[in-house]
Amino acid sequence: MSEVKRYNVRMAGLGGQGVVTASHILSNAVVLSNGFSSLVPFFGSEKRNAPVESYVRISNEEIYEIGEIVYPNVLMIFSEQVITLGKSYTMPFYTGLKQDGIILINSNKPIDFVPDEAREMEQKGAKIYYLPATEMANDVAKTELATNMCMCGAISAIFGMPDLVALEGSVKDRFIGKGIVVSGGTAALDSVIEKKFAKKQKLLEANMDAIKAAHQYAIDQKWGFHADAVAV
Repeated sequence: MSEVKRYNVRMAGLGGQGVVTASHILSNAVVLSNGFSSLVPFFGSEKRNAPVESYVRISNEEIYEIGEIVYPNVLMIFSEQVITLGKSYTMPFYTGLKQDGIILINSNKPIDFVPDEAREMEQKGAKIYYLPATEMANDVAKTELATNMCMCGAISAIFGMPDLVALEGSVKDRFIGKGIVVSGGTAALDSVIEKKFAKKQKLLEANMDAIKAAHQYAIDQKWGFHADAVAV
């Protein structure tokens, strides 16, 4: 019998970073790889730099829960400002994180947490991984708009699911097949992206290059699947 994998993920970032898009792509890719997933985006005004959260459940077994994830075992932080400036609907940002949970932060260097934060995360046994997602997006895809793709690539390597083939299929659905319903603000962002890329095929290739680069980065850093992060 295969081992049960189950992750309750809370994504937090700022408007314009593609947090909701990332949650759709990750969730859809899990389904395409014959897994199970549900998601709930949460955001206020659709404007740049406003707090955004999205909740994604993924598993290789059926999922029955829906709604907000109060006790995640994984946090994906798309902007340091979520932590350093408190730009988040959930404060402090690690609220509810389960014991031995994973925190993936978009940053090219470790963050200086305040003493209370550092102590509580140490007590939780949190594994904190720093991914230079924006820097990588600019280097590989030539645009910081691929930051969310890098976050998806890294977390898929950490989980061991979904695989790159499923992620590519999900990205195709999102940007070419239009198989995923998105918000008005995200649709407006698509227009900006498509003006930067002459053809959608190039957009797909750029996003996949970003995903693959981050996926390999996580593997090189030995952030692979952790059995102690699956308990819900």
